[in-house]
Amino acid sequence: MQATYARKSFPCFDEPAMKAVFSVTIIHSRDTVALSNGKEKEASEAVIDSVAVKITTFEPTRKMSTYLLAFIVSDFVPIESNQNDLLIRIWARRKAIDDGQGSYALNVTGPILRFYEHYYNTSYPLSKSDQIALPDFNAGAMENWGLVTYRETALLYDPILSSTGNKERVSTVIAHELAHMDAHQILAVCFSKGAAVLRMLSEFLTEPVFARGLSSYLNTFAFGNTVYTDLWDHLQQAVENAPGIHIPHSVENIMNRWTLQMGYPVVTVDTRTGSVTQKHFLLDPGSTVDRPSQFNYTWYVPIKWMKTGVQQPQYWLLQKTDTHIPMRVSGQDWVLANTNVSGYFRVNYDPDNWDRLLSVLNTNHQTVSIINRAQIIDDAFNLARAKIISTTLALRTTKYLSKERDYIPWESALRNLNYYILMFDRNEVYGVLQAYLKKQIQPLFEHFKTITSNWTRVPTGHTDQYNQINAIGIACSAGVEGCRELIKSWYREWMKNPSRNPIHPNLKSTVYCYAIAFGGVAEWDFAWNMFKNATLASEASRLRSALACSKIPWLLNRYLEYTLDPTKIRKQDATSTIQNIARNVVGMPLAWNFVNARWSYIFQQYGKGSFSFSNLVSGITQRFSTEYELQELKRFKEENLSVGFGSATMALEQAIEKTTANIKWVTENKAEVQRWFAQEST
Repeated sequence: MQATYARKSFPCFDEPAMKAVFSVTIIHSRDTVALSNGKEKEASEAVIDSVAVKITTFEPTRKMSTYLLAFIVSDFVPIESNQNDLLIRIWARRKAIDDGQGSYALNVTGPILRFYEHYYNTSYPLSKSDQIALPDFNAGAMENWGLVTYRETALLYDPILSSTGNKERVSTVIAHELAHMDAHQILAVCFSKGAAVLRMLSEFLTEPVFARGLSSYLNTFAFGNTVYTDLWDHLQQAVENAPGIHIPHSVENIMNRWTLQMGYPVVTVDTRTGSVTQKHFLLDPGSTVDRPSQFNYTWYVPIKWMKTGVQQPQYWLLQKTDTHIPMRVSGQDWVLANTNVSGYFRVNYDPDNWDRLLSVLNTNHQTVSIINRAQIIDDAFNLARAKIISTTLALRTTKYLSKERDYIPWESALRNLNYYILMFDRNEVYGVLQAYLKKQIQPLFEHFKTITSNWTRVPTGHTDQYNQINAIGIACSAGVEGCRELIKSWYREWMKNPSRNPIHPNLKSTVYCYAIAFGGVAEWDFAWNMFKNATLASEASRLRSALACSKIPWLLNRYLEYTLDPTKIRKQDATSTIQNIARNVVGMPLAWNFVNARWSYIFQQYGKGSFSFSNLVSGITQRFSTEYELQELKRFKEENLSVGFGSATMALEQAIEKTTANIKWVTENKAEVQRWFAQEST
């Protein structure tokens, strides 16, 4: 029923603020089962127009919005448990349930609900918890009360065939959807900026005070409508009742600056003078902010910081410019602000302090916490994009990585370097960039080879398992000795005996992709057959992505044609498959030509009401960085105005803006970046 489909199902005022109690009765064929938000109340059989049918009636729902209503008729089967008189069921295709793919979801649901009940001091408000895995479902999941719907990849987990990443996705998506039930439909604010701002709030209020305020708010407004200031009021009461908590302004005053202003600030600490300043952070320094702010883009910024490795008392920056004398340092001392990345802002320093921080990373990086090592890299690259610091300063933050073994700093660096790869993997800069990456990743590749006894064991740490994937992926793309042979031998072994896959589930995505990239038609066709026969959704998804990694143009063109045939690629997966092909440097121009030529058909099939459709345009154009490509985009827009762009309309405008920005960035940085990588890769 999300967003406005309830009005297509039955007459209603389909607006979230207007709530009602729903009494549902479903008439369905006798060999199916019917589900809705409430518990089944009674089921009977009848003959209607000489057809034998089943009539299932459900208990009335709680008072709720129309978009949360759900009804499902299927031949699916459940596994269930009863915990504290609450019926918990996981529904899926019979084969998936028989293979044990629902057990993990069933096992984590109870503990997640108990955690919320304890944390928010509020009980689960419904009489049952049904969760169902749908083979065709456009969204990732939808929080219908008492009957949550999921893509199969977000709910089903196979203990033998699935990866650690699949397991984490299932638990996080379930936790997110169930927060909507137990948070009486109020914690829907918890997306990206909302989540970051609430985390900052809980840091400066302290977790116990934050939880008390939240609990009081949820219990007061259960099943009702609220405005955001109600939350600030309840948190303020919690602060006033907590001895020893002092904040410089009321919760509402502080938080309005974070929620009612666009974006967030960059805080600059000058350790030579102790001066601390803030300004609105803009990734594109050329953009103009035409939305005025009643607070003049000034924030009340809580700054946790350390001096030469020692945590200091929290400091609040309350105006544009201030001086905090303890932040003035000299000699070998250094300052690191936003420790534990508890605040929602970026940090810049004077050049001397940047040099000292980089020196600490290069000599003894473990002095700085893992999350702050990732933050230094991420802040530097974003500050460079915004022209606040030089591009070479950002690149210098990656020099210490040859000594780094932890996942989060590596992930931060790779996500930021990905932009450089996209901008340069079709020109001469890529050679020296690749050589630099090879030099930096080689020690990590050797480290994992050693700790896994030559790739025969799984690293014990959760994040180490993710970093092993990075090590193999980057090593193979950069041409590290031994990587290609490793991948090919695993894949060859599987091709010899398709019923026995020797590749560990954690490594499958990477190994499949590179085996197909290094291979030919035989490797591609084998993966296609395994994809068609896969009974586990996450395995099918991995193979579908890997098939886009081929470097053979005619294979990629054939695969593009497959995306428009629902008997080959499910409709829900068509646009993401085209994006996967465009992510491949060889596939990008093929995907662009394909979408260009068939826009009218693609738009008719996939462009109506699908909120993932906009990703198609942004995905295909992410490498666009030449004047010719900009003109192509503008021509594409002109030629298809009569067809339309639907939910991709804004994505197309943004693609034109981003391409313009990319052209400018490449023009300004290409020579400097090439020189730096050439110098550092030898």
